[in-house]
Amino acid sequence: MDKASVVKEIVEYVKSYHWGALTRTRWKRPLIGFASIEDPLFSQLKKAVSPNHALPQDLLPTGKTVMAYFLPFGNNVQEANAKEGFYPARAWAVAYIETNRLIHDLGDHLKNFLERAGYRTVSTPPTHNYDQAGLISDWSHRHVAYIAGLGRFGLHRWLITEKGCCGRLGSLVTEAFFPPTPPPKHEFCRHFAGYLCSACIEKCIYGALLLDSFDRHACNRHLLQNDAYFSNLEISDVCGKCGCGLPCSTRNPMAKKS
Repeated sequence: MDKASVVKEIVEYVKSYHWGALTRTRWKRPLIGFASIEDPLFSQLKKAVSPNHALPQDLLPTGKTVMAYFLPFGNNVQEANAKEGFYPARAWAVAYIETNRLIHDLGDHLKNFLERAGYRTVSTPPTHNYDQAGLISDWSHRHVAYIAGLGRFGLHRWLITEKGCCGRLGSLVTEAFFPPTPPPKHEFCRHFAGYLCSACIEKCIYGALLLDSFDRHACNRHLLQNDAYFSNLEISDVCGKCGCGLPCSTRNPMAKKS
């Protein structure tokens, strides 16, 4: 099993998912990254995120590689959510629901794909695997994707990839060995790169995101309010306002132009 084979499998699955599942959401070509389960950054997650954060070995003791992927939304999704309004766009809520389903189904597909080749694999749920009191995940796809070289964190706490931050992340642990993806060597966030940019803070209409802090509980209260607003949909505790309509929404704004 080589890296090109699994990347092709993911790309083709995502490309055809819209037609098979009849989703309203469309996705751009996914980004895929790989990390060794021996990467010391995984141990550091217990200090940086939570002492309850799982290690890859907790999920699969015989694993060798952690694979992470980013599923970028079509531009229309973030454009709709960037418009003025207290509540998120319905297209954003639908994209959240449908992409969670895609991550679940893709995880099962990759598990079967890799296990047919002889490699045990454990996929992880797309969301709602967090402590209700602390609101901290026991397996953070954002941090796992960072370790797998998919991007850098922005001021808004989202992971900014080469295709921006508007999309969703998934990950799995497998016995198959894939060479690690080299981490980016420069910042993707304009603020952290030294430019005067705090557009994401201005976009946080609830005041939960500040220049030097983030009130996750204040944010969560409004996510639950938004879920109630979309009561005719599946669980849609979403917002995304602080990530839409920004220089980093659909691209890496610090990428060198050729």
